[in-house]
Amino acid sequence: MEMILFCGIQATGKTTFFKEYFFKTHMRISMDQLNTRNKEQKFIETCLSIQQPFVVDNTNPTKEDRERYISIAKSNRFKVVGYYFQSKLGESISRNNQRTGKENIPEVGIKGTFSKLEIPGFEEGFDELYYVKIENNAFKINHWENEI
Repeated sequence: MEMILFCGIQATGKTTFFKEYFFKTHMRISMDQLNTRNKEQKFIETCLSIQQPFVVDNTNPTKEDRERYISIAKSNRFKVVGYYFQSKLGESISRNNQRTGKENIPEVGIKGTFSKLEIPGFEEGFDELYYVKIENNAFKINHWENEI
């Protein structure tokens, strides 16, 4: 089984990427929908117990944030795949400004996430790691290179 972990600041395309690539095969675990860590934990535990592939669609900016998911997935023998979304602050703010309602994040929130963003690495426990960027309104996925 597989857990996919997204990493990147707000408005980098994570949820749209989920819809395009994983909607039909994986459950989506997102604090945007679940609102509390307790609910999130219960959904993750359910996926683990029934061997359901899932995607954690949160910003996960720090190694510490990611470790909580990686450790539980590994202890349940799930493959851990990471997708780091190119996090250019100006581009994310611009995309965010096109959002309305709850989807529009206060700029201070995006800048706060950006300020604590730590680039992921295989040493965290990822079995596979990819780099995602948006080019010409399409996702471009590359295998991870440590020079990023």
